[in-house]
Amino acid sequence: MRRPILYKSHDIIKYRQGIVKSENDDVVIEKPVTLFLNHMELATMICSPGGYEELGTGFLLSEGLVKKRSDITNISCREEEGLLYMETSCPTPQTGNFLRRHVASCCGKSRAGIYFINDARELEPVQSKTQYTIEQLLNIIYLLDHNSQTFKYTGGVHSAALADHSGLLIRFEDIGRHNAVDKVLGQAFLDEMITEDKCLVLTGRIASEILIKAIRSHIPILLSRSAPTDLTLSLAEEFNITIAGFARGQNLNIYTHSERILS
Repeated sequence: MRRPILYKSHDIIKYRQGIVKSENDDVVIEKPVTLFLNHMELATMICSPGGYEELGTGFLLSEGLVKKRSDITNISCREEEGLLYMETSCPTPQTGNFLRRHVASCCGKSRAGIYFINDARELEPVQSKTQYTIEQLLNIIYLLDHNSQTFKYTGGVHSAALADHSGLLIRFEDIGRHNAVDKVLGQAFLDEMITEDKCLVLTGRIASEILIKAIRSHIPILLSRSAPTDLTLSLAEEFNITIAGFARGQNLNIYTHSERILS
């Protein structure tokens, strides 16, 4: 699958150590994509170009609106217009309540905690006996960094991938870390990939919302170049998820369920 270009050249003026000069520089592209679920407008997502079907699928999966591949009955996308149409056999959420939920979650209002607790109550611990060596995990984070070309050009995207013991299986870059994860999980869901032995790897902070996405996808290990939050770690202990962070070079920290990581 050929990936779209996620950046374009822009004329800028650079100031470096007292010297001013005109240059071209690469900047990331962002696009609005509006998701219609069962003929009702559900949400507009601001994302990098491409992977719209995967993004929409991962979004529905992460929100608990689909649980198995057969729940999705049709997907069509009008990329140039930024319109994504998905049909499922599942009940459609009340759009007003759903959008209020996302306003609350983004703005940090008190109602967000209510929605979050309800999300957590729907989940079950991930059952997996898979194990990875530290060397395998460090190789996985190296491969993610090595392949994150758009970040190297622009510094303006996040990367996420699904990996197994042999390396990266699915990888996306996106301006939003949630989008990058949703695209990865969406493709795995559409491909009906077994995930109980996989590792979700990302460049950004491991926040509680990212953890919930992993739990819904039955992924037992989260690996990141960055840090987890305390709520993430509390939930990871409860839902049997291994968290490894600050994976860089020959270093990483193991925060929860270290029995899955071998030295």
